[in-house]
Amino acid sequence: MKNNIKKQVAIFCFLLVGFSCSDLDEVNINPDGITTATSQMLASQLILNILKDDVNNTKGFMQHFMLDKYILWSELPEGSQYNDLGRSNFDRMTRLIDVEKMINLSEELNEGERNSYKGLGHFMRAYIFFGRTMQVGDIPYSDALKGESDGNIKPKYDTQKEVFLGILDELDKADTFFAQGSSFDGDIVYGGDPGKWRKMVNSFALNVLINLSKKTADPDLQVIPRFTNIVNTRPIFESNADNFSLTYSNKDGQMYPFFKQGNQFIIYPMVSDILIDKLKELEDYRLFHYAAPSTIKLENGLTSSDFDAYLGVDPAIEYSELSAIASSADYSDINDRYKEIPEGEPVFLLSFAQIEFILAEASVRGWIPNNGEAHYRNGIKAAMYYVADNTPDNPNFHHGRIMDDAYINNYPESPEVKFSTSMEDQLEQIITQKFISTYLQSPLSSFFENRRTGYPAFPINEETNENVPSDKLPIRWMYPSDEVDYNKENLDEAVSRQYGGNDNNNGVMWILQD
Repeated sequence: MKNNIKKQVAIFCFLLVGFSCSDLDEVNINPDGITTATSQMLASQLILNILKDDVNNTKGFMQHFMLDKYILWSELPEGSQYNDLGRSNFDRMTRLIDVEKMINLSEELNEGERNSYKGLGHFMRAYIFFGRTMQVGDIPYSDALKGESDGNIKPKYDTQKEVFLGILDELDKADTFFAQGSSFDGDIVYGGDPGKWRKMVNSFALNVLINLSKKTADPDLQVIPRFTNIVNTRPIFESNADNFSLTYSNKDGQMYPFFKQGNQFIIYPMVSDILIDKLKELEDYRLFHYAAPSTIKLENGLTSSDFDAYLGVDPAIEYSELSAIASSADYSDINDRYKEIPEGEPVFLLSFAQIEFILAEASVRGWIPNNGEAHYRNGIKAAMYYVADNTPDNPNFHHGRIMDDAYINNYPESPEVKFSTSMEDQLEQIITQKFISTYLQSPLSSFFENRRTGYPAFPINEETNENVPSDKLPIRWMYPSDEVDYNKENLDEAVSRQYGGNDNNNGVMWILQD
């Protein structure tokens, strides 16, 4: 069951009532209302936090997609567009304190429900620690979140290898607990179905493992055996219905993150030429669903169903030139469906299409049997159906280029898309199609794919690149300033161990080292 945002509002109302007042004696408490936390409420809060944090709304929704090189911004020069990563933060890690509370509160429930909450807790830990280590490298893991329980407010940093071993162990435990679990309350994504959570946990584990593609020789990680075991023995995503996503509705506070209501920023996005040029090259109808035609091209006689009516902009362009193009109206905006439909489309953090592309890559690399082409085709079709199924039959949204069954089934066989015979070409095709599939979806996934594989190529303009040195793209965030202020000894040891004592945006973290 897809999520219901009405539940989210209830959660926030509870949190506001339950925790915002310092003197409860002065609060009029409804005797029929809920005044204590439950496993159900904490589960909803934990799930919602990661969905909302990674997605955000209005301008914040577009920030990650500037770094992913899908979007340019014409309001002002944006650091994300020009590769200014700055510092990360560990704020999300503190929310995992609620995991233990959720599990402890479940002790009064039956064993199946307890197991499901334990499974959810292990998944949440794995998901959030993965996100942090992917940004900075070594992080506190074994000693993290022990300030309340053990009085340890200065946790040591585990090596990135230790963190990944911990993440994989957490996901194994999550799968085991969900396999022994029963339906549970508070799940705003899968309706408390432990079978669907098993698919998510194991699919996410495949995503973690593909990010360890440079570490297949490590005897402790066992990357390939782990990957093969999951594929052969555990449930994973089987369709778009399994996507880990947030669904929106036409109600206040529940609308698509870039819907026009209350959104003063709808006039600023411009679509990157990296995406548009690739879609034109591949004669991909998703172009007509992702972008809007150039106003000038239409005035000059082209129609909205012409590929040449769409014009992307170099994401590394000087801001003065970008501003001039915006003023000229000779560029492609995002498609109107992202601004005009309050329900928009569900925003996923992990999709069936992404998993099919991961399986395709694993096959090409020799990790699993040689069926990479089939997974490649399946990923393309799943991604196309996702777009088609979430685009109303309105010319303003598809511009007359409807993606029906015949088009979707024939597209992977077209000369420009057909699977290559060269391994390197195959990898480029797979990552390129994954890039196309995550437009305004799965924030930062394209940045991490480019960092890991080099595909698709991102331009470097030394005149606009805010990274230092300006002839390189940054590959990591620096550590949080709070760690500098309050945990400096442990931080310094980690920076010295990894980056020669220099915490900068160019240090090559362990997972990226051959």
